[in-house]
Amino acid sequence: MLDKKVVIVTGGTRGIGYSIVKKFLENKAEVILFGSREESVNKAVASLKEEGYEVMGLYPNLSSLEEVKVAFEKVVEKYGKLDVLINNAGVSSSMPFDKYTEDEYNKLVDLNIKAVYNCSKVAVEYMKENGGAILNTSSMVSIYGQPSGVMYPASKYAVNGMTKSLARELGKYNIRVNAVAPGITETDMVKNLPKEIIEPLIKTIPLGRVGKPEDIANAFLFLASDMASYVTGEILSVDGAAMN
Repeated sequence: MLDKKVVIVTGGTRGIGYSIVKKFLENKAEVILFGSREESVNKAVASLKEEGYEVMGLYPNLSSLEEVKVAFEKVVEKYGKLDVLINNAGVSSSMPFDKYTEDEYNKLVDLNIKAVYNCSKVAVEYMKENGGAILNTSSMVSIYGQPSGVMYPASKYAVNGMTKSLARELGKYNIRVNAVAPGITETDMVKNLPKEIIEPLIKTIPLGRVGKPEDIANAFLFLASDMASYVTGEILSVDGAAMN
């Protein structure tokens, strides 16, 4: 579905991001994964190599526009183009509002909003001539909010706003912009939750289970592919119809 498309995946070293990387590789894309640290990037690249995949790994500070520019230049220098950007890097928060600090606020804004802005801004310069797709990771809490950690849903609301607005602005360049809003997904963090926390959550999901990272990766695959050539400005919920 993605034969020879060049794809950057931020936050691609583990969890949903790693599943996206694998799914895209299985569909014949050239994938470049970004991570926050050299060691985690090297570990992910080595793991994929064991499975027979050659992947380029980089670790720019995504809140620095200059570092993002340098990283994207390396990608285009090697592959000659950029077809798809997946803004998946992010950080969550469950800190109560009365204990929120400026550092916590800045951490959420830098990675969940500024990084999406920076990467999208640079990607557009490479996509203007031949079109492309920018896909963002949102969250079910961007729709429902959450009872603690206010800046996480606030940052994902911002991602939704950028998604819808850029879709309208960049359509003239044949650049599609969409987002995927995962529900409760079986990441390492969720796997480690005790039964008394996870079982009541599952009861709120009509499909009766939490999502798997592959479920989310499949949604990204569709939106990145030519099958979604007339889909833009959408926030696609992948949450089993979870009820707030």
